[in-house]
Amino acid sequence: MLPQEQINLYIAEQPEWQRRTLVRLRQLIHSVDETIEETWRWNMPHYDHDGIMLGTIALKHAVCVWFHKGSLMKDPHKLFDKPEKDEAKGMRKYRIEEGGTIDEKAFVDLVKQAVKVNLSGAKLPDAKPARKAVVLPEELDAVLRKDEEAWAMWEGFTAAQQREFVEWITDARKDETRKRRVAEAYQEIREGRTRNERYKVKG
Repeated sequence: MLPQEQINLYIAEQPEWQRRTLVRLRQLIHSVDETIEETWRWNMPHYDHDGIMLGTIALKHAVCVWFHKGSLMKDPHKLFDKPEKDEAKGMRKYRIEEGGTIDEKAFVDLVKQAVKVNLSGAKLPDAKPARKAVVLPEELDAVLRKDEEAWAMWEGFTAAQQREFVEWITDARKDETRKRRVAEAYQEIREGRTRNERYKVKG
């Protein structure tokens, strides 16, 4: 199946509000540059220009756009979620909550920047010395690997964000508590939420 067909199918399978949002994002992305190429990576739509550029994904209560070199871009309209410490690979996320609308002008500006960054050949700063790999609890590893969308979200988290989940689960003293935390962690990860996000107060 061609990437365009996979993306068409992916969008068509979403609830109406997400479908409308994904269709409009797709239109806006292509309005920036007609040479932007549609690709299919990690079971989600991607849009490339001289290399990997951005991806879109429908979550339970949101639609997210991942800018793979977002850390090299300016965000004067504050569309990006506040980056966590050691944001993985320089990625930044624009999140559109259910019932929300796309800031079209600001979003188009971000896509234009993403194209320019790729055309310039700019590279993300070298990664910091590798830290000890995050070891997933077996129960969490099992449920994440069975769900490709959840696994893609997990891999998009920083090592620090991953460790927060792992430590929260492994700190459980009772099996019942551990099982409950695994279930909660899975749902949060699948929705693209970090542990810290549950404590944020929306203004």
